[in-house]
Amino acid sequence: MANKFKQALHAGMRQIGLWQSLASPYTTEICAGAGYDWLLIDGEHGPNDLRSILAQLQILRPGGPEPVVRPASDDPAGIKQLLDIGARNLLVPMVHSADQARALVAATRYPPAGIRGVAASVTRASRWNRHQSYFQAADDMICLLAQVESRAGLAALRGICAVDGVDGVFIGPADLAADLGYSGNPSHPKMAAIIEQAIRDIRDSGKAAGIIVTDAELGHHYLDIGVTFLAVGVDVLLLARASEDLAAQYGRTRPEEAH
Repeated sequence: MANKFKQALHAGMRQIGLWQSLASPYTTEICAGAGYDWLLIDGEHGPNDLRSILAQLQILRPGGPEPVVRPASDDPAGIKQLLDIGARNLLVPMVHSADQARALVAATRYPPAGIRGVAASVTRASRWNRHQSYFQAADDMICLLAQVESRAGLAALRGICAVDGVDGVFIGPADLAADLGYSGNPSHPKMAAIIEQAIRDIRDSGKAAGIIVTDAELGHHYLDIGVTFLAVGVDVLLLARASEDLAAQYGRTRPEEAH
C-alpha cells in the first residue's frame, strides 16, 4: 500500500507523467504500458465523472504508473468521494492562497487532523476493510499537490509551499498566462521568466515542483532547474496530431483547411 509516487517526490526523484483527458479506461490502459511514472486522470477539463475515474483507477494496478487524479474543484465532498474510491494522489486546480491549501489538507485527512468523513468499511480505498490498518495509515498515504495558475496563487506561492501536508506545487502555465495578460501564449518570454522563478521558489521551499509541457527541449530545461514531477504530453493531443500527420502523408487535410 506504499505510495511510491509520494515517496519519490519526497526523495527528489524525477517522475515523468502523461495527461489522460480521453476519459477512457481503454486508452488509459494503453498508456499505462508505455513506461511513465504517473498518469494524470483529468476530472477538471476531461469529460470524466466519478465512475469513469473509478474505472481508470481499477485498471492502473500496483507496479505500474501511479494514478494522479485532478478533481474539478476544491470541493471537500468531491475530494472525499475520490479518496474513497482509491485516489491517493490529488492535483487540485486553482489554488489561490495558503488558507485554501490548508483547507485542502483538512479535506484529505481524517479527524482529528482534518474533516474527511469516515466510512472505511464500505470504500474501495480500504478494500472494504480488508486493509484493516487503512484508517491509521491513510493520512500518510495521501499525496496532495496544489495547482497554482493565477496571479493570486503566484503571489501566495511561498505561503502555499509552507503549508504542512502540501507535498508539491504544480504550475498551470495556460491559466497563469491568461491571468497575467498573455492568454494563449504561455511561452511568452516574460511568462518563461515568471515560471522559472516560481519553479525555483517551490524547489527552495523544499516542496516538489511540477509543470506540464508538450516540448521536449523545454521539458528537459525544467528538469534541469528543479522540476520533480513533469507531465510531458496529453493523450488527446497525441492522438489529434498523429492522426493529422498520418492523413497528411496521403494528401489529406482537416476539413477546415480544405477551402
